Amino acid sequence: MSKQKILLVDDEQDILDLIGFNLEKEGFDIQTASNGKQALDIARKFLPDLVLLDVMMPGMDGMETCRELRDDAQLKNVLIAFLTARSEDYSQIAGFDAGADDYISKPIKPRVLVSRVKALLRRNTGAEVEIKEVPLHGIVIDKERYVVIKDGIQLNLPKKEFELLALLTSAPGRVFTRENILASVWGNDVIVGDRTIDVHIRKLREKLGDDNFKTVKGVGYKFEP
Repeated sequence: MSKQKILLVDDEQDILDLIGFNLEKEGFDIQTASNGKQALDIARKFLPDLVLLDVMMPGMDGMETCRELRDDAQLKNVLIAFLTARSEDYSQIAGFDAGADDYISKPIKPRVLVSRVKALLRRNTGAEVEIKEVPLHGIVIDKERYVVIKDGIQLNLPKKEFELLALLTSAPGRVFTRENILASVWGNDVIVGDRTIDVHIRKLREKLGDDNFKTVKGVGYKFEP
């Protein structure tokens, strides 16, 4: 069985050494980069399962690096987690806006970080969805290619947006609670906040239109065809 691959990106060598050492002990294949441009170059050859990415780096920062990864056809579904000292709400929202799957604040104990990494990778298979067409609105969700086709136009959504859309459209009209959504899309082992769901819903509304995604205050969301 091949090792799962993780790319660590941080401009502080001691952090790369510490995190890399602890993850290698757990059997992961590790490569490191000290800036965003280097990370992109390595990622295109290494094809990691997960990228752990710092936000504050010289030159290309973590947010821009994340967006570049999401725009690359062969890397758009890689798991991306920010590992950063920036813990403000607005920074976390910006991270999820850029396409991150998780946001982990420093400092964090190595054993806790390893646990978070394993939880993320366990969820990498994603939600179980089928190829199906939603009545009335011509939305086709293709599990095999991880693409959405709306009115004949193909949309390449980031992994979590795709899985959230697949979940909501699996039962049009049904209200999915926030707890349902977090468990189905992110998994019980991954710690994310309610804001994560809100950010992903907003991005789906921007791409697919606002009419079909309904907010049920204090409960969750539903898709109305």
